[in-house]
Amino acid sequence: MTTPTVLFVCVHNAGRSQMAAGYLRELAGERVTVLSAGSEPADSINPVAVAAMAEEGIDITGRQPAVLTTDAVRESDVVITMGCGDACPIVPGKRYEDWELPDPAGLDLDAVRPIRDEIKALVERLVAELTNK
Repeated sequence: MTTPTVLFVCVHNAGRSQMAAGYLRELAGERVTVLSAGSEPADSINPVAVAAMAEEGIDITGRQPAVLTTDAVRESDVVITMGCGDACPIVPGKRYEDWELPDPAGLDLDAVRPIRDEIKALVERLVAELTNK
């Protein structure tokens, strides 16, 4: 069985998509290949997203926002968008999901925690679907 590849996309690739990628790496391990990118990537990851994930024992400090490419979409089996809208290229045969989540940019830790928790629940569901566990 081949390992599925999941691409998380948000505008800045600094908050939501990085948190989702962190959870998927943690929960699925080697069973899933994880990519993340942004349609307009920021210079660095949102420090509040880093702090929120640190509370969960997941370190995303070493990650860098990356620009979304058509190649990244092509090599992915599942593309999950989080507010990038029409900026995300559509490649036939891919599974697309749009997770409507608030952007954590500019929010404090108390406001980011519920977003993080919603992302965790969505990722847990995704892991169960992809790994049949």
